Amino acid sequence: MIPIYKPFLDANDRASICDAFDSGWVSSKGDKILQFERNFSYYVGTKFGTSTSNGTTALHLALSALGIGRNDEVIVPDFTFVSPINAVIYQHARPVLVDAEHLTWGIDPDKIRKHITRRTKAIIAVHIYGNSARIEEISEIAKENNIYLIEDCAESIGAKYNGKKVGTFGDISCFSFYGNKIITTGEGGMCLTNNGDLDEKMKILRDHGMNPTNRYWHDVVGYNYRMTNLQAALGVSQLSKIDEILSKKRRIAQIYSENLSSEIILQNSDPPMESVFWLYSILFKDDSQRKEVIKALKKSDIESRSFFYPAHIMPPYRDLTFDPEDLKVSMNLSQRGINLPSYPSLPEDDVLFISNIINRAVGKM
Repeated sequence: MIPIYKPFLDANDRASICDAFDSGWVSSKGDKILQFERNFSYYVGTKFGTSTSNGTTALHLALSALGIGRNDEVIVPDFTFVSPINAVIYQHARPVLVDAEHLTWGIDPDKIRKHITRRTKAIIAVHIYGNSARIEEISEIAKENNIYLIEDCAESIGAKYNGKKVGTFGDISCFSFYGNKIITTGEGGMCLTNNGDLDEKMKILRDHGMNPTNRYWHDVVGYNYRMTNLQAALGVSQLSKIDEILSKKRRIAQIYSENLSSEIILQNSDPPMESVFWLYSILFKDDSQRKEVIKALKKSDIESRSFFYPAHIMPPYRDLTFDPEDLKVSMNLSQRGINLPSYPSLPEDDVLFISNIINRAVGKM
């Protein structure tokens, strides 16, 4: 079977984990945590990094550090994995669902403007499937309205907009290192910022709200959102080969793009976007064509994945105030798209094999 994704692991990853294991520091203390936070923030281009237990806790930590709370509104994409929406709800704030763009599939800046009210305290911009949202424009909207910007970069480590890495535009940026992400720590996440006060606040909140200079004294209610030294050890090793990983993924994307039928619609990753193609993602003309392709791939033991459901149609979010007419693009994307195998070690012959199966299935319809 050809899976949708698998991590890019090697002997150096094993050695780094064993080094942390042999040190005896296997929990949330140890040199590897500090090293990973320092190396990752340097790679992305920010001053500070706070590691977390996963990408969702990174989002929640960011909202908490920014003081988002009850009666506040946070603008979020309707077309996304649900983590940013849930994180807003954890803070007893109200998610405001905004539609996607046709070309990039990211949150639509023009529609963001229409949803800003006096209660709006933040925007969460998700860089979807490895491709940047129109983050410069979104950043300007946030500044004009004196509201916070959080970047959700879980699927887009290394992606750029106008030559600048995503994760450097917002007040806080959040990353995930789950097993199917660009680099992995098994489970894990990171919050990046250039604001030293926010970084200090996140580190305190991450560790039960404990005073950093007076152990076991708690000034605030916090969380246990810490990464372990073993996870960070894997992160250090993974990050050291991120250029190789991204090069392989871009080569896979190039082969797909050159060989898939012209009837298939690709995500727009032209300049100023520079995608890392987390999962190579495509659109068909309608749901029936998509289902036919998924069936053909499954018959050949090739895993694929349908696009995310739009949040507004799922039970936990139906009580949110929204107009379905304002969310047509996200609904349309959800009904027409699939993600293809895109892991770094995927052989080029397999990419061609997958492309041919898709083309044959599309050609029959």
